[in-house]
Amino acid sequence: MDKEEQIVIDKGSEGIRIDRFLADNGDKTRSFYQKAIEDQKILVNDKPVKNNYKLRTDDMITILPIEEEVLDVSPENIPLDILYEDCDVLVVNKPKGMVVHPAPGHPDHTLVNAVMYHCGDSLSAINGVIRPGIVHRIDRDTTGSLIICKNDHAHLLIAQQIKEHSLNRIYRGIVIGRMPDRSGTIDAPIGRSSKDRKKMAIDQVHGRRAVTHYRVLSNFRDYAYCEFRLETGRTHQIRVHMASIGHPLLGDTVYGPSKCPFRLQGQCLHAMTLGFIHPTTGKYIEVNAPLPDYFVRLLKLLKDK
Repeated sequence: MDKEEQIVIDKGSEGIRIDRFLADNGDKTRSFYQKAIEDQKILVNDKPVKNNYKLRTDDMITILPIEEEVLDVSPENIPLDILYEDCDVLVVNKPKGMVVHPAPGHPDHTLVNAVMYHCGDSLSAINGVIRPGIVHRIDRDTTGSLIICKNDHAHLLIAQQIKEHSLNRIYRGIVIGRMPDRSGTIDAPIGRSSKDRKKMAIDQVHGRRAVTHYRVLSNFRDYAYCEFRLETGRTHQIRVHMASIGHPLLGDTVYGPSKCPFRLQGQCLHAMTLGFIHPTTGKYIEVNAPLPDYFVRLLKLLKDK
């Protein structure tokens, strides 16, 4: 955005949050506009506002010029397990222990560094220079399918599918304790924990709606192998939801027991299936990431016990 823009709000948009309005009517993601609002690059009636500001009729939104950030993330020749690739999207099988994008404490050796080396300049720029191509994330110790967008057109259409909950995301995981019900749905809002800002929690007042559908694939003596289908995609959603019903993910020392008998590196969770409507062809594409070796060995161990 290299020039100032102004938008006058009509009666039909009254009451809508400003970040949602801009995402619905602009060519950037909601997170992009949220950061711009926080940086006071977007004003209402010449004054800064918060992301939750609700628009009023005749409000004047001013979008100030936003300078391009200087890229300070370097490509790294890190091997990628590519599940699908074309000129619009790339789907990779993220390994355990890899952070998706640079952040404090993890400035390099991330998936973004690897993708930048593989794709060169062919990455969407909507989420900024720290997260080129990134339209969604999975936790550091969660393995499996993750989609990268190579251009802004693909990014916007995939982001829209995520927003509309039409992206098909199916996970596999092992939880602590036998599950009495073979299937079920957890519909409980999730927000930032008031006790620990690094954690998420069920929050009936301030949380955002979160829905997880689960199905038990196998019950072992002290554990259960489950499939999870996400209807929404909140931070730590499966981990928080399963812990909330007394079945935290095995190895999850944040939301479960502090010690794990199997010496796992974080939660036993794998993003197996990723299905989406291709942004150019309009065809449905479904990609499956095979279970990682540690997961297969653990299943065999639990079955034999």
